[in-house]
Amino acid sequence: MPRSRTPATAAAVWGIAGWPLLLLFVFALPLSIAVAQIFLTALVVLWLAAGAPYALESRAPAFFRPLVAYAAWTLLASVPFSLAPAASLVESREVLLFLVVPIVHALAHRERAGTVVTVALAAGMTAAVIGIAQYAVFGYDHLGQRPSGSLGHYMTYAGLLMLLTGAALSRLLFERRDRVWAIAALPTLGAALVVTLTRSAWIGTAIAAGVVVVLRDRRLLALAPVAIALFMALAPAQVVGRVYSIFDLSDPSNRDRLAMVTVAAGMVRDHPLTGVGPGLVETAYGDYRPEGAVNVTNPHLHNVPLQIAAERGLPGLALWGWFLVAATMDLSRRFRNAESRTHTVAGLASLAAMLTAGMFEYNFGDSEFLMLLLVLVTLPASATAGAAPRTA
Repeated sequence: MPRSRTPATAAAVWGIAGWPLLLLFVFALPLSIAVAQIFLTALVVLWLAAGAPYALESRAPAFFRPLVAYAAWTLLASVPFSLAPAASLVESREVLLFLVVPIVHALAHRERAGTVVTVALAAGMTAAVIGIAQYAVFGYDHLGQRPSGSLGHYMTYAGLLMLLTGAALSRLLFERRDRVWAIAALPTLGAALVVTLTRSAWIGTAIAAGVVVVLRDRRLLALAPVAIALFMALAPAQVVGRVYSIFDLSDPSNRDRLAMVTVAAGMVRDHPLTGVGPGLVETAYGDYRPEGAVNVTNPHLHNVPLQIAAERGLPGLALWGWFLVAATMDLSRRFRNAESRTHTVAGLASLAAMLTAGMFEYNFGDSEFLMLLLVLVTLPASATAGAAPRTA
């Protein structure tokens, strides 16, 4: 084959194989990190082979630039400034997940964006049913063993359910058609989320729902007290106890999170520019652990801003903040476009949920969670790529 045809051939393969691979990747996200990463790897290889002129023929959303800057700073914080450069470099491989943004933007145009959400909801319902069965049948009904679906950790599982609940509610309240999946998914996702006993995901879901409701009609917020009262009246005693524990400062996990603030402050004080290095919070934890801390060590600080500042320094935290601001501004502008409004609301709800739950866990560093978050915040841009905006 002549050399000049190679780019066209790669572009054709990308156009044919990229879309089904994207759907398989999205479906795998709530079910298996290994399978999802296999499909993402194939997508990245195809995307690179297609050539930059084709793959980037329409510019990625504005918030991709701060993600690239954050990735570059992460590598700088790993080599040469990390306390253990080799370990930090391995940990930094997660910045490759940011490529989800240009890939989704290149593939999920127009109606395809809605298909991506439908596939995600179908996978989420499957994962939710597994978690409900774990709770009801297999004894995953206490803090020592919580439902995690087919994933490795209950907090990852709860975080994904949180994002999908926001996406389902957005479709229910803003989509004029194709609400069947949302109606079917919401009770299933909600039930599974409740039985995970994961407080941060509950709070994040409540805030995400509040964002969706306010954007639809703020008067609907008047129903919130009724919804809360019904939930507290009907929920199992164990669930109600977990709700009350949110406000209990004597709760061991709450006390340990307060200790983590001290740990983070010490790390930032000693390493303000580049932090201790990605992946090294657990290694350095003992040097900064206060006397009242519950756990001897922790793998991370259960707080996204604190974790980023401790690992990557204050410039890294500023770049992450730039991403949040850029993504919020980009989505806010797109809200006026009727073609992408449902996806835009889901994206805003996802950011609000991530930021809220991220005050209590390091969800931005969780691969499965991060990939689904990036899919949801990119869909509004991909849904209108190449189309004239419609504001009706």
